[in-house]
Amino acid sequence: MSIPLLTYPPSSQNQRVAGYEVRGEEQPRVYSQEQITNSKEIDELIWSAYYQIFHQQQMLASNRQTFLESQLRSGQITVKEFIQGLATSDSFRRLNYDSNNNYRFVELCIQRILGRKVYDEREKLSWSIVLATKGLQGFINTLLDSEEYINNFGDYTVPYQRRRILPQQMQGELPFARMARYGTDYRDKLPFPDGFARQPFNFRTFRQSSDWSVISWLLMSSLGVTSIFAWLAVSGILPNFGGY
Repeated sequence: MSIPLLTYPPSSQNQRVAGYEVRGEEQPRVYSQEQITNSKEIDELIWSAYYQIFHQQQMLASNRQTFLESQLRSGQITVKEFIQGLATSDSFRRLNYDSNNNYRFVELCIQRILGRKVYDEREKLSWSIVLATKGLQGFINTLLDSEEYINNFGDYTVPYQRRRILPQQMQGELPFARMARYGTDYRDKLPFPDGFARQPFNFRTFRQSSDWSVISWLLMSSLGVTSIFAWLAVSGILPNFGGY
């Protein structure tokens, strides 16, 4: 018996409010399979799908799914099925699922597939349960078959970040493509050079533990002797001679 989706209250976000603004450069361009008339437009649609699912930092030649591309070009699959193939590919699993906990992965998928940020922590928990019980394939299929996805994108439209810019605001929400693909828990597990501690920079500690003979030589070589002695005097490292 499958576990039903945990209920969560939708919060008031931009994409839940009808928009009547005139589209401009800041508004996302909508790519639809139904509007394609030539090969150049299908190339642009495929690129937009990769950009939406993998984002710019993951768009590598090794991540291309050429078989899916050929099926989409020939009309054998829809855009929705193409998105499904990208989100369940080995490359997407390795770059996003394997490098995140379930909560962070759910947040990424809701951004990239549903085109919005999560409502709250309860929604993260709800979809994390689906991911844990149905696996990656079942989780992606559930998102794509959801009423929200069907109503906003259907079978032929590439997902996009919905209503990021509002005309009443000087600055909109940060584009999802600029957000880090993994959280701090995974970042802290990454290898770090020996002898370097993960702590904020402290100038007093730096001044006490540094070899100033070497630093002074480097600074004098690049900036000039007079400027360096003035900077050292102002910083309190050297006595104030000659009014410096």
